[in-house]
Amino acid sequence: MERSDQGGTRTLLQRGADQVVPEDGIERILERARDEARPLRVKLGVDPSSADLHVGHAVVLRKMRQFQDLGHVAVLIVGDFTATIGDPSGRNKTRPTLTLEETRVNGRTYVAQATRILDDDPAKLEIRHNSEWLEGLGFGDVVRLASTYTVARMLERDDFTKRYASGVPIGVHEFLYPLAQAYDSVAVRADVELGGTDQLFNLLVGRDVQRAYGQAPQIALTTPLLEGLDGREKMSKSLGNVIGVSEPAADMFKKAMQVPDALLPRYAELCTLLPLDALRARLADDPVAAHRVFARELVRTYHGDAPIDEAERRYDAIARGETPTDMPDVVVPADALEGGTIGVLRLAVLAGHATSNGDARRLIQNRGLKLDGVPIDDPRAVVELDRPRILQRGKDAFARVRPGT
Repeated sequence: MERSDQGGTRTLLQRGADQVVPEDGIERILERARDEARPLRVKLGVDPSSADLHVGHAVVLRKMRQFQDLGHVAVLIVGDFTATIGDPSGRNKTRPTLTLEETRVNGRTYVAQATRILDDDPAKLEIRHNSEWLEGLGFGDVVRLASTYTVARMLERDDFTKRYASGVPIGVHEFLYPLAQAYDSVAVRADVELGGTDQLFNLLVGRDVQRAYGQAPQIALTTPLLEGLDGREKMSKSLGNVIGVSEPAADMFKKAMQVPDALLPRYAELCTLLPLDALRARLADDPVAAHRVFARELVRTYHGDAPIDEAERRYDAIARGETPTDMPDVVVPADALEGGTIGVLRLAVLAGHATSNGDARRLIQNRGLKLDGVPIDDPRAVVELDRPRILQRGKDAFARVRPGT
């Protein structure tokens, strides 16, 4: 890479970055790559405790893709072994562990979704599992690794400090997690390690452990943790405030339109490459138009151009109170019917509008369920299913339910 290109490259890589250690690390590492005439090895370790990815996860994956597009190698490490320890980052108690097989199953789904963002060209992407090198370490190897760090340094970590001060137990194995993650950097000879802001301590341990093993320390680059659609909590599937990277285009467009106005520039910065000044100006003048620009770009990022217009048309039709023509088609099994009828609670569950009868009952009590456009107000109601019916949850969740044979 020519020196004249360095400024623009540095600006791209710093967009959406929270912290870089050392501060001039991007410039230094780009110069190292140029001087040594080789691509950088850019590491991201992922803990496959969950199989589904959302755009909050994608923030750091997009940063990794930027390195790939500049000619560098992404090293995606599936932490199948470290997940059996449990990452204590941001935790106020010991995290439950998973079996190695559970982590590998989740890891396969994670990789399949991550490559919607990353370039899967084998010349640009290495997918590794840290069980490759951690599972075979002997006790002496672990002792040597542990000797590279002190308990005092470990207790500098904010979550450990709080737990120690409040008397909450800290398992010795939890000290091994950042050391194991650091050893991953040694094993793959990482030049750069990426992670969320909650991973900064672990990334810095990696720099120290690399030095102890005679390697040049990696650059640590962290990206922010994206707030969810509720505008308060971190994006999390368990809180239901997510935009999934594999969601249908129409659902993605709809959720993008629901991003709080105050967070739209942040979403645009972390989830797209939209020009931020222009978006902020449009947001001040016409918030709905600004959201449309973001929603179209988000759909383009994950689905391409083809479904954008239809996703927007569907959103507008529902906003006008129209019933969309495309919706899930749910066939109710014949053995679930009694004389051609079915209780509305069970129907809501079968249609995917509720997770349980209790959830469906609360939905009805809040006037959130309609049948053929008419609100249902009695949770004891029985639905005659002699023809296809439209069951609607809220403003924009529809299902066509029909009797099976």
